[in-house]
Amino acid sequence: METDITQRCHLLIEDLSVARGGRVVFGRVSLRLRSGEIAELTGPNGVGKSTLLRAIAGFLPLRSGRMSWVESEVSDSTLLAERLHYVGHLDGLKSALSARENLEIGLGMLGRGRLAPLEALDRMELAHVLDLPVGYLSAGQRRRVALARLLIADRPLWLLDEPLTALDRHARALLKAIVADHLGSGGLMLVATHEPLGLPGTIQVRLGAR
Repeated sequence: METDITQRCHLLIEDLSVARGGRVVFGRVSLRLRSGEIAELTGPNGVGKSTLLRAIAGFLPLRSGRMSWVESEVSDSTLLAERLHYVGHLDGLKSALSARENLEIGLGMLGRGRLAPLEALDRMELAHVLDLPVGYLSAGQRRRVALARLLIADRPLWLLDEPLTALDRHARALLKAIVADHLGSGGLMLVATHEPLGLPGTIQVRLGAR
């Protein structure tokens, strides 16, 4: 897979905590993730895995702690939002629009074209649904369309929430191959999951551990 990820970069999280509705969801989470590394967030339901991803993505305010994005030896936390892909546990697709149109919307938001929608769908073996409304697709196909958004723009940090949901064995193999390519090109990945991807060298971060 061709990519523009050519610079060494890393994400530094220090003593992060998030509160929602006055309740601390988690506290004092620290992690350093370097180019080519993947970390899996694990722990029981309600411990804050999805919340942590959403906080890193900038959707939730921090109660305390800080995040730094380091690229080419320059630290700039303001760059983080421009360097990440976030795919939540919901597919985030517009059912009335085609797979192509959904990816074009994503490209318009993310910028810096990488693969065209057809090429991205082909990597997920969904080229044949390019012009079908995603409302007609199965849950597994919809999930693969959502994951195809990872391939349309060059963003080194992937934040994925339960990416294996609704995927059959073959689709999981496709995702793992794409992830391996991303890491091999110097990308980073943080995933919240109950089902490990099974990739070598994965860093395990268990929330709620005592």
